[in-house]
Amino acid sequence: MVAAVPAFAVSGSQRAIVLVHGGFVDGSGWEGVYQKLKADGYDVAIVQNPTKSLAGDVAATRAVIDAQDKPVILVGHSYGGAVVTEAGNDPKVVGLVYIAAFAPHAGESVAKLTSNPAPGAPVPPILPPQDGFLMLDKNKFAASFAADVEPGKAAFMADSQVPWGLDALNGVISKPAWKVKQSWYLVATEDKMIPPDVQRTMSKRAGSTVVEVPGSHAIYVSKPGAVAELIEEAAQTAKAPAN
Repeated sequence: MVAAVPAFAVSGSQRAIVLVHGGFVDGSGWEGVYQKLKADGYDVAIVQNPTKSLAGDVAATRAVIDAQDKPVILVGHSYGGAVVTEAGNDPKVVGLVYIAAFAPHAGESVAKLTSNPAPGAPVPPILPPQDGFLMLDKNKFAASFAADVEPGKAAFMADSQVPWGLDALNGVISKPAWKVKQSWYLVATEDKMIPPDVQRTMSKRAGSTVVEVPGSHAIYVSKPGAVAELIEEAAQTAKAPAN
């Protein structure tokens, strides 16, 4: 699935990994990916985004980036892709990895990217906003977000949702880091939240190295090995920025 790493690749111990979650969830979903990366010798940090506003989540992510003492591979899932697109401009970041994620351009928001779905595309079961926050219908969460996750875990994810702020959904990207930094993208081919064709369009526009893996929107939970493999490829092959 992932190309062989060239002989001149950077050692994983020379790069830190920062993982950024998306809407409706928290950072605990990265546990499987975290364990695999740690077992392979990587320094790994997980951002706990408040998901109240894009600016707040970018600030939270930059704080974690700043705490690293190595160049950073910045990884985002779903809405976390918008966060890393903005936060990835930090000079410590040498590569971006999108996992079934939004990769907005300048002037775009997640709201704009989802405002005109293709005919027949799945419609995420988002409930009407309450006090400026969104939630998914718990009864439809598994089918739309986590269809290939173990049922008990999917039920827990549905019952432990984090409200997603409209200010996060509507946050606009000022400068997309993928314009100037290498990126990798994992397309989840059975995604019912972000249609795979939308993922392909965004990844092509960003010039990302792309792999496609069968899986739901929660592929980072259901297939942590495939996700970790792509992150490690990025960590080993991302070129350091020119001095």
